[in-house]
Amino acid sequence: MPPRWPREPDPANDPPLKRLEDRINFAVHVAGFAAVNSGIWFFNTVNPGSLPQAKIVTFTMLAILAAHAVYVFAIADYTPKEADIGK
Repeated sequence: MPPRWPREPDPANDPPLKRLEDRINFAVHVAGFAAVNSGIWFFNTVNPGSLPQAKIVTFTMLAILAAHAVYVFAIADYTPKEADIGK
């Protein structure tokens, strides 16, 4: 059952919704990272040496994922704007 939002969704003016969207987006990226890297390392294990760039791809994707995590959990500002406080 999908989550229900208690009011009309407006990501531009609704900080809690924006926060939820950013975290869901991050979770999708984590799932993509896990799927791609498990496939790369599976084929590299089955046929050693077939993917010599496996470590480079993994660490590059991990660095991008870490930067995304830092943005979502530390940098992004989800505080309500002055105009939103009265709503």
